[in-house]
Amino acid sequence: MKWDGNRESNNVEDRRGGGFGGIGGRSVGIGTIVIALLGSYFLGINPMTIIGLLSGGPVQTQSQAPIQETPANDQMARFVRTVLADTEDTWGAIFRENGGTYQQPRLVLFTGQTPTACGTGDTAAGPFYCPGDQKIYIDLAFYQTMRDRFHVASDFAQAYVIAHEVGHHVQHITGIMEKVDQKRRSLSERQANALSVRVELQADCFAGVWAHHADRARSILEQGDVEAALKAASAIGDDALQKQAQGHVVPDSFTHGTSDQRVRWFQRGIDSGDLNNCNTFAAKSL
Repeated sequence: MKWDGNRESNNVEDRRGGGFGGIGGRSVGIGTIVIALLGSYFLGINPMTIIGLLSGGPVQTQSQAPIQETPANDQMARFVRTVLADTEDTWGAIFRENGGTYQQPRLVLFTGQTPTACGTGDTAAGPFYCPGDQKIYIDLAFYQTMRDRFHVASDFAQAYVIAHEVGHHVQHITGIMEKVDQKRRSLSERQANALSVRVELQADCFAGVWAHHADRARSILEQGDVEAALKAASAIGDDALQKQAQGHVVPDSFTHGTSDQRVRWFQRGIDSGDLNNCNTFAAKSL
């Protein structure tokens, strides 16, 4: 992926090293994180909630973590700022073409844990978007996990992760997420999980739409980039993660979609660049 030298976003908060190491002032061990991940995968419970309960303290939401200036030679932070800037430019243009104005999200870099409007953000949860403060949260250790666990090291695959979370921001500011949340309240757990899958697959498709337009405008893609992103999408499908964790899959517990589905919807977005092709909620087959 060609990114070095491109514009960098000013909408990045660097909280790394801020010292927010536990919930309610308590440290969190690896055993707690493992239990939280299992609860997230198999029970559909927010891992941050489980960590809060097991650590014996409330989920902290109001305190502010210190923000520090990112060193100029921090290449990974520069990469994140550049990718975020590219999504700003791309979605800004798409919104203008449709008569709207794009509200740019902020992205927070953190280590371990950080306070958010959605509760305590934790590395165990992976990258996530919080609609309460319209911020994307990423612990850069996740990219090392991608390399070590999923054997994905491509810049574009890493950019796909950011673009997916930006896709959730687009869902939020266009009212899609609010409608989904309202509908979810009246559904069973199985039905709510199925609806969550459609939300996540649409965000994958939106990530593909970004890549389509960004490449047309700035020629960011290099040979092998799309294949690497598709490999990343495949590696983090619910079925692949459950097979890795427990040796079998439980389809009713899926919240993000299968590997094939994630690949299909990302590919759909990048091939067409058309938001109308990302209506997962109207699709009879995912």
